Amino acid sequence: MPYIGVLFLIGGVVLLAVAAGLLGRQRPLGAWLIGAATSIGMIVGFLLSRTVGLPGYRESGWEPPYGVLCLISEVVFVLAFLAWLKAGGAGGGTENPRERQSRERPGAYSVQKPLRREAHGDLQASDPRQAP
Repeated sequence: MPYIGVLFLIGGVVLLAVAAGLLGRQRPLGAWLIGAATSIGMIVGFLLSRTVGLPGYRESGWEPPYGVLCLISEVVFVLAFLAWLKAGGAGGGTENPRERQSRERPGAYSVQKPLRREAHGDLQASDPRQAP
């Protein structure tokens, strides 16, 4: 069926764009979401084509290697996306740790050491418990 080929072509182009987006962005949430949605769609299409069939098309078997290899890579991508989310990837990863701490624990603050000027003019963090 021609629409199957068109869907494969669209899926391939989208996933190439996703790969480029994941390589070149500091906040890749959009690329991850599009990639996961595309991968899930391809998994569903693969399973439907081998069970109940698609309009005008039904694959006769599950024989390897290509379909099953693609299915495995799509599942791995979705699992990688979930691991990235669990690791806090959706938070951007560029957030200041102090900002994250105050967001995670409202009312929390961090104490900064006061700065003192060294003899050669550089500012250094000083411990107020020590004499200058």
